[in-house]
Amino acid sequence: MGELLDRMEPLLAKMPSVKAPEGHVHFKNKLLWTVAILLLYFVLTNIPVFGLAPDSMDIFQFYRALLAGESGSIVHLGIGPIVTASIILQLLKGADLIPLDTSDARGQVMYMGLQKMLIFLMIILNAAPNLVGGFLQPDPIVAATLFGGSLFAVSFLIFIQICIGGVLIFLMDEVVTKWGIGSGVGLFIVASVSQGIVNGFLNWSPVTDQYPVGFFPRLFAILFDGGNFLQYFTPNIIALITTVVIFFVIVYVESTRIEIPLAHANVRGSRARFPVKLIYASVLPMILVRVLQANIQMFGMFLSSMGITIFGRFDGLQPIDGIMYYLAPINSPEDWNWFMYDIAHAPWEILLRLGIDTIFMVVGGAIFALFWVKTAGLDSSHVARQIQNSGMHIPGYRRSPAVLERYLDRYIPRVTVIGGVFVGVLSVVANLFGVIGAVGGTGLLLAVSIVYRLYEQIASEQIMEMYPFMRTFFGKE
Repeated sequence: MGELLDRMEPLLAKMPSVKAPEGHVHFKNKLLWTVAILLLYFVLTNIPVFGLAPDSMDIFQFYRALLAGESGSIVHLGIGPIVTASIILQLLKGADLIPLDTSDARGQVMYMGLQKMLIFLMIILNAAPNLVGGFLQPDPIVAATLFGGSLFAVSFLIFIQICIGGVLIFLMDEVVTKWGIGSGVGLFIVASVSQGIVNGFLNWSPVTDQYPVGFFPRLFAILFDGGNFLQYFTPNIIALITTVVIFFVIVYVESTRIEIPLAHANVRGSRARFPVKLIYASVLPMILVRVLQANIQMFGMFLSSMGITIFGRFDGLQPIDGIMYYLAPINSPEDWNWFMYDIAHAPWEILLRLGIDTIFMVVGGAIFALFWVKTAGLDSSHVARQIQNSGMHIPGYRRSPAVLERYLDRYIPRVTVIGGVFVGVLSVVANLFGVIGAVGGTGLLLAVSIVYRLYEQIASEQIMEMYPFMRTFFGKE
């Protein structure tokens, strides 16, 4: 593997990328770049794919909030290719199959180049099954008007548009990461979930029971119509309670931390604290777990559409039997609550599916949290070097990266696993009861956590603008 990477080094070093700033980017400029990319994202989500038939299916319908893409738009794939490439790299890196030292410049360049190459590959692999499997249908009218009736030509045009959208999302993510605040992936998730929540509160479109789907329009429609409040509005009340509870739990947990005391070696009386949060790896590893599930389901749907039902059959987007049914995540109360909804599965089948989903989320959350910490440079060894380079040390301990690393090993690995397990359980519970806007419990959990951390990052950016010497400690210079 090492020899192969060495041969690929010229290619990996020349992968397309956004130029990084040569010096410090002022906070106001970062804010402007972030807002500009956010506005561009909203514009792209409203550009429909040309040549797409109205009866096309969205195989990512249940993962829209996580993938941060708009169905049928040029950014149909959302952040899916980026996250899938990250999953593959983290698994390979965690298994020591990629002999790259990301602590030096060469290793970082090759790692980033390999990640970009995988992203471009995933854009193609995620776009192709949508067309080959018949989920995104070409419009016969467009084919007859412009391509002499060739549906293949329209399908290829749709494929090109979706791939261009995937590349644009990748480049926009790089712009935010290098020139803005936070990351593009997090920004797009917050934007997508926020849209879903606003839609969940205000959407007046009717559903099968003739009442609007939005919380407030539905409430007023049931009251004015004299409908059965308990029957038609109880799920909405439960979803509202779950939404509020998730919000406050995440805010509380994000503020829960272990603070390691630090002192400056050369400045007497200079003190600081290094926080180890309960959700140390953030909730972003949950994206990896859910997107892994999404790819498994996409693979099953693709095989089912080709007539291969050995892994299970699908009724539209829903698995109805086979291993794919048991591997499908619980997205809402309609997937498990046989007391209130008509579910065509025995209770033991539903409970088995729920158990597998819980195990998948808990174990996957812990594993991907560990991989994320290692990849993002948040593990004990990296943090120890960062503290050492800033001139700080732990009072009462010898000034040595090895000593710092052993001290941090008492907290960081254990807190990382505990946080990953906690977030996995919380995500499953949120999906069980449902949340406002059909954004999914995981989507809401991600959005709240990302916004909270974005607020903290904005605060730290403002501190560094006031006190430039703090940039060294935060690793910004």
